[in-house]
This record gives sequence, structure tokens and C-alpha cells, in this order.
Amino acid sequence: MTNNVYRIGIVGASSLAGKELSEELASSSLAASDFVLLDVEDAAGQVTAAADEVSFIQRLESSSFDRMDFVFLAGGEAVTKRHWQDARRAGASIVDLSYALEGEKDVLVRAPWVAELLVEKTSPDLLNLNTPAVVSAHPVAVMLALIAARLRAKLALTSVAAIVMEPASEHGRAAMDELHQQTVNLLSFQTLPQDQYDAQVSFNLLPELGEAAKVKLEMTEQRIRRHYSGLSDGRLPTLALQMVQAPVFHGYVLSMLVEFSEPSTMAEVEAALAGDHVDVLSHESDPPSNLSAAGQEDIMVRVRKDSGDGEKGTRFWIWLAADNLKLAALNAIACATELRRLRPQGKVQ
Repeated sequence: MTNNVYRIGIVGASSLAGKELSEELASSSLAASDFVLLDVEDAAGQVTAAADEVSFIQRLESSSFDRMDFVFLAGGEAVTKRHWQDARRAGASIVDLSYALEGEKDVLVRAPWVAELLVEKTSPDLLNLNTPAVVSAHPVAVMLALIAARLRAKLALTSVAAIVMEPASEHGRAAMDELHQQTVNLLSFQTLPQDQYDAQVSFNLLPELGEAAKVKLEMTEQRIRRHYSGLSDGRLPTLALQMVQAPVFHGYVLSMLVEFSEPSTMAEVEAALAGDHVDVLSHESDPPSNLSAAGQEDIMVRVRKDSGDGEKGTRFWIWLAADNLKLAALNAIACATELRRLRPQGKVQ
């Protein structure tokens, strides 16, 4: 094998995030690598796919990371905290999708698509640091920072606000199962399970959940704020944010309000947004939705001027939709690609 063939481990391979990551790696620049699927003992032995090949999930142990080049941590926070140092000692480049490594010394939150837009020629290259791992930024923070950075590059952006509709799949299979069971039970007039949400989520919209909820909407909101702030590094306006738990299984939908210091036309805003990773839809097409975004790699957007008077305005609404799991996987792969230049040769020979 050539030196650029890597050995890659996916921890949490049976999770929703792990399965999506495995699928996306199959069509990425890392597709020729040797993949090892890892998970806790209960998931070990399951048959799944990695890079279009049938594979068994192996039991996660401290020795599982021997000769690994890259390790993606896509399981629960507890699993990440228990095993990431094993991966570090093995010399692997680590990409954390569980967010468990936030706050660890020298661990960076990264979104390479955003960094490409905001990087200044005089800025130091953060990845020259001896970073033990990177945290893949939250998909909503990626969406908001990418849109804001595009607008900032062409227009005088002054403020950003967003209402975020949170899907069940963002919190794993247990949250999706409870939403499904709540829906079934409501239609059959039975008691609702509330272990995950401590509230009725089915057929409902909530800005906060019950006190005993395992799904922590406030923690997600705080994480998005932190990640957006970290990605913007002071170059983007402060984010005003409202989270809403939506009765949907999959896909983010956002309503984003942006304001400029000088009047702009809708055509100018759309032109500023157009580019890689963003699909700008015209008003003749159907609006973006969590259904239409499912399976799509791009963030789907549609623009509307806040006031119907005149051709120009300073406030615009942007309606966005994205496949949350796919966007998270793509950002994680972009992080690994960014790290790859620090290890030009793989351990697979």
C-alpha cells in the first residue's frame, strides 16, 4: 500500500452519527483507508458497512487504537472521556463528534469551511499547535457562521439572530424512539413516555423541556453559542439565538434574521450566499425543509426581505435547512482532512 493509505477508527460506529460518518467516508478523500469500527460491548458483533464494505463492529478496548492514524469519536460523551487518551497515546489524530473534549487543554473547535472564509493572511495557523484533538463544531454553529461569513465578505453585516428547530435525531436513537412512541400513544389515547424529554414533544413546539429531561436543550443552545463565537473569533456579529424542540425526527430548520448597515437588494444577498456548501433556492421553487434537506450535502437557503416596500432593505430573513447528521459527518471529515497535512504518511504500509 502507498504511504497515504490511513488506518481509521470510528468509535461509536453503531450510533446515528457513527453510521452517517461511515457512509460519508466512503465517498471522501479518505475512502481508500483501512477502517476499523469500534463500539461498546453491547454493540460489538453487529454487521454494518464501512467504505461500502460489509464489516463487523469490534469491541472497544484500550488496545483498539494501535497503529491508528485517525480516530473519530462518534459515541457518547462518557465513552469519549474514557478512551480518548488511549487514542492519543497511540499517536492518532483525533476528531471528536461527541463534544466531550471541549475545554481540554489545546483542543480546538473547528469548522474548516468557515475558517477558509474568515482566515486572515496575518493570522497564525492554529493547527501548528501541538493539539491532541479537535472538536467538530456543532452543525448549527457551522450553518450560522458559514452564512454570516459569506455575507460579511460582500456586505456590511451588523447583526445575526436565529430561531433553531431542533430534531430528535440530534440526541440519538433513544430520543427518536420516544418521539415515535409518543406519537403512537397519542393517536391511541395512551400514556406518553417521557424519559428523554420529560414533556410532550409529539405534535408540539417547546422552547424548553422538563426538569428531568435527558435531552438538555439549554446545553445545546449554550454549545452553539460557544462554537459560533469561537469560529467567528470576533470577526462576526454576536449571535442572538432561540432554540425550539420540534416534533420532527431528522433535519435542522433555522429562521435567521440578518441586518446590514447599508441597504441591499435580495439579489445581492443571494449572490453573497452562493458558493460551495450552500444551495440558494429561488422563490419559484419549494422552500427548504427538513424533508427536502434529508440526504443533501449542501445547506439549503431561501432569502426574503423583511419589508415588502422598495427594492432595497437592511433586514433580511434567511430560511435554512440541512441534514444534521450528514452536515456533522462532513464537517468532521473536513477536520480530519485539515489534520492530514500534519501526518503526510499513514501507518498502513
